[in-house]
Amino acid sequence: MPKRKIAKTEHNPPNKSPDFPIVGIGASAGGLAAFEAFFSGIPSESEPGMAFVLVQHLSPDYTSMLVELVQRYTRMKVAQVEDGMKVESNCVYIIPPGRDMAFLNGSLQLLEPTAAHGRRLPIDFFFHTLAQDLHERSIGIILSGTGSDGTQGIRSIKEEGGLVIVQSPETTEFDGMPRSAIATGLADYILPPSEMANQLIVYTAYVFGHLCSHEFGPGPKLQNMMDKIFILLRARTGHDFSQYKPSTIQRRIERRLAIHQIEWIGEYVKYLQQTPAEVEALFHDLLIGVTSFFRDSEAFSTLEKEIIPKLFSLKSEDEAIRIWCVGCSTGEEAYSIAILFREYMETIQQNMTVQIFATDIDAGAIATARSGLYPATIAADISPQRLGRFFISEPNGSYRIHKTIRDMLIFSEQNVIKDPPFSKLDLISCRNLLIYMNADLQKKVIPLFHYALNPKGILFLGSSESIGDFGDLFSIVDQKSKLFSRKEETSGMKRTVLDRTIPIAGTTRTIAVRTVEKSSVTEKLPLRELMEQSLLRHIPLSAALVNEQGDILYLHGRTGVYLELPSGEVGVNNILKMAREGLRHDLSKALHKSVSAKERVRIPLLRVQHNDTFTTFNLTLQPVAMEALSESSLFLVIFEEVSADSLHAENAMVPAAFGTDFVDQSKRIAALQQELYDQETFLQIANKKLETSNEELKSYNEEMQSLNEELQSTNEELETSKEELQSLNEELSTVNAELQTKVTDLSRINNDMNNLLAGTNIGTVFVDHKLCILRFTPAVTKIINLILTDLGRPVGHIVSNLIGYESFVDDIQSVLDTLIPKETEVQTREGKWYSMRIQPYRTIENVIEGAVISFIDISEIVQMREALQKANEMSRLAVVIRDAVDAITMQDVEGRILAWNPGAVRMYGWSEAEALQMNAHDRMVRSENKEELFKITELGNVKNVEPYKARRLTKEGSVVEVWITATPLLNEAGTIYAIATTEHLVPKKEK
Repeated sequence: MPKRKIAKTEHNPPNKSPDFPIVGIGASAGGLAAFEAFFSGIPSESEPGMAFVLVQHLSPDYTSMLVELVQRYTRMKVAQVEDGMKVESNCVYIIPPGRDMAFLNGSLQLLEPTAAHGRRLPIDFFFHTLAQDLHERSIGIILSGTGSDGTQGIRSIKEEGGLVIVQSPETTEFDGMPRSAIATGLADYILPPSEMANQLIVYTAYVFGHLCSHEFGPGPKLQNMMDKIFILLRARTGHDFSQYKPSTIQRRIERRLAIHQIEWIGEYVKYLQQTPAEVEALFHDLLIGVTSFFRDSEAFSTLEKEIIPKLFSLKSEDEAIRIWCVGCSTGEEAYSIAILFREYMETIQQNMTVQIFATDIDAGAIATARSGLYPATIAADISPQRLGRFFISEPNGSYRIHKTIRDMLIFSEQNVIKDPPFSKLDLISCRNLLIYMNADLQKKVIPLFHYALNPKGILFLGSSESIGDFGDLFSIVDQKSKLFSRKEETSGMKRTVLDRTIPIAGTTRTIAVRTVEKSSVTEKLPLRELMEQSLLRHIPLSAALVNEQGDILYLHGRTGVYLELPSGEVGVNNILKMAREGLRHDLSKALHKSVSAKERVRIPLLRVQHNDTFTTFNLTLQPVAMEALSESSLFLVIFEEVSADSLHAENAMVPAAFGTDFVDQSKRIAALQQELYDQETFLQIANKKLETSNEELKSYNEEMQSLNEELQSTNEELETSKEELQSLNEELSTVNAELQTKVTDLSRINNDMNNLLAGTNIGTVFVDHKLCILRFTPAVTKIINLILTDLGRPVGHIVSNLIGYESFVDDIQSVLDTLIPKETEVQTREGKWYSMRIQPYRTIENVIEGAVISFIDISEIVQMREALQKANEMSRLAVVIRDAVDAITMQDVEGRILAWNPGAVRMYGWSEAEALQMNAHDRMVRSENKEELFKITELGNVKNVEPYKARRLTKEGSVVEVWITATPLLNEAGTIYAIATTEHLVPKKEK
């Protein structure tokens, strides 16, 4: 038998959503490096099969280069978003500066920002629209950045069951946005950007290529697995989710299956058993709730203007106003209510006690609420006035709730389903909690709220919630804002609600209607009350107290003859449903007539069957006058049994002459006449209601006709505007076509020029009259430190690599002033030489609009010129050495002979080749070595050594006396590397 797999919950958008993943990526400061790491991590051997939408904080006054920069790191097409652009797979889309962006039906929509520049949250806005459109297929990534933009956006994604990935803070340049997102506890993965791509590919392959092809229907095996998950959750957390809406539970479980790449729900049950941390993760996924300050502003406005003043008017100054915020999550709505009450107290200049009890089953959310610390993104939901009055700005940019507001609230963990409720409340706020509960659970919770509220207390629900079938418990105050008022209770209503909802000693009572028990009161009663009670005990009447709908509030006497409990679940008992056969039709007519006419109605001689016997009785309905009851009227239903003797006596009054048949026919005719009368009355009432409805429909129809006429008028105006716009559009199309042709030509010329300049490898800079840079070629960046963002800056502000040339700006200005070109040679710090030529920039019309500075690399020419010069110098020196009469030699510091000219050959007899194999010591007389070494040491100390006489050996072994002039040779470091000597024979007259 094949394994069942959980299918994705179907949504029905107006247009089909893309069948490939769309990933929203938010970043701010430091985002460029994160983008590079992220896209570099995408495998290059295959396409990722998804689209990426980048939302970065960009200055509206700055032309972004993000498209070009991102394109360097990916093979995918990168484009700046245009309004209405359709999203395609394997493409990267970048938000343009000064725009908000939304996702709708597979396309990207651009909007003008409504918030001030410093208060815009484009990442939150885009993530919210992405979640609304793609639901559980939405994916959001938070990268490096300051502030907390994106934090609210990932809440929307998680509420819809999407995936959230956050950059690990230690890999960011600025960790404000990642840390704010991580603090929510909503991140599925916390990874370096380089590892995100692989995780995305695995996740999307599972969600889009695996689960979506499977469907499942309700079955016992699936339900059995779900029950096991509920058991594990309850055992771990103590909370029962079995009565939550199945669709919500299934979506959350689907997410966990996708994150862990688990194919079958049965395998996930085993994984939960083996991994307690996963149970906690699933529990937190189930508790995800999107909340914000003053969420649904219209509803809070109604609460502020209509409800709060009413609550204060019902209280004296020494009485407290008690409020219960159920499912408060992280506390935003609870604090919002507190702010409204504080503002009203300041308005009326009263300081009454307001107690707000805020509860939730999520311990982490309660901890956040208690701290009262919220990210900077709340500034989008709160007016600047309230933000300044009720919040304190923290150094890290977050906001902390003011102590005056915090002291009004008490936060605690509570399960509204199983824990005892608060009581004597004036307001209960339970917004967006009931939508996650099934109908059976709602039927338990709403009566619980009725029990907890004071008379005329207010119930505040979410925009998608209602009180359901409990119109008898609450009246509508404002349907649009979901505000309901507790109806006044009667003697039996509170007992009914209490017995149905409040657990007592581990059980839940279900008996709603209870007969009067024997009183145990022994104190003395007033004579009137004593007489009334005695009459009630002796007169055999059975009665029921009901409201306008027939709901039984109180029973007296033996009513079992006339009423019986219906089969099935016992709720609020209605007398029409409990009436026995033969009574229901007449009772319904009598109740309807008594309610409509507010008068006593009596129907005699009715019969009901009970235990195979028939009972004859008279039915009477009597309105009950009670001044305390203002919400609805009550009616007393009296069952008066007719005894056999009374029935015979009545029959005996008919003259015997008419006989028994006549009596029966008379009764039958009277009964038919009465029934006919009742039917006519009922039809008259129905006709009146129909006439009223027709009048209302007629009024609505007139309003609709008026509205239709206005719409037609508006449509005609729009048609006229459309025609004008079409005409204008045609003109613009013509102009646009001409401009497009010129742009194409200019683009082609520009491309040719760029290729020409780049191909010549000549560095060129174009400047205007103000010496501001207009354009430059890539080759010039080696000479002047230019980057693309330097366009428009004065050339004098740019640091150049030229050395020994300080008149660069002055020479350019001189050329502009005199229009005489200038050419000079300049050198860079790298040692390269360039021929710099400055000449005026002339247009085709021979107008001077600036100057052109070109740099031609002449390093090789300069090197050749210097080498030639050195060669010439060496050539002249070689001639001197060659033709000199004296012996000229060179030796290193060790005495090895390095050079030997022809004069030395003639003087000493050794050839050049022989001398280069010798040491200078070989030519010295041994007895004079010490003196020679001293001379050499003096040369080593760079001392001036005067010419001196010395004796030298010749090749034949003779000794000659010579004058020696020794000169040290120094390298660039100033160190002696050799010694040059000039030696000539001592004249005979000096010997």
